[in-house]
Amino acid sequence: MKAKYIEDLQAWESEFEFSVEVQVRFSETDMFGHVNNTVVFTYLEFARIEYLKAIDLMGKEGNIPVVADLQCDYVRQMYFGEKIEVYVKIAQIGSSSVDIHYLGKNEKGEIVFTARGTIVQMNVQTGKGVPFTEKEKQLLLGK
Repeated sequence: MKAKYIEDLQAWESEFEFSVEVQVRFSETDMFGHVNNTVVFTYLEFARIEYLKAIDLMGKEGNIPVVADLQCDYVRQMYFGEKIEVYVKIAQIGSSSVDIHYLGKNEKGEIVFTARGTIVQMNVQTGKGVPFTEKEKQLLLGK
């Protein structure tokens, strides 16, 4: 497995600090008994929102994070009842956008998926991108 956004898997993996756990529900599985490919995107959404809440950047001053793109690379199947740890980190910060990387691991510590996506900070009223303040950039950098 070699996603284009990962140059060195071990180094990339070591940079994650934040994670949340999700448990695979029966309704998230398909007729083959494994997690449906679309469900992983809800795991990414949950982890992303929890991360933004944790760094105090969720819905500040009429601004919201909007997904501009999102991709997932599936590595292993996931099944009903499994607990998946979803890791989130900031890979790159633009003026009003952020590239976020994700890592999913099962209870055995095996990688089940990797993902990346861009979110844009948008103003609710205008629908336009809003640049991050220096304080917000520092929060995104973990400072």
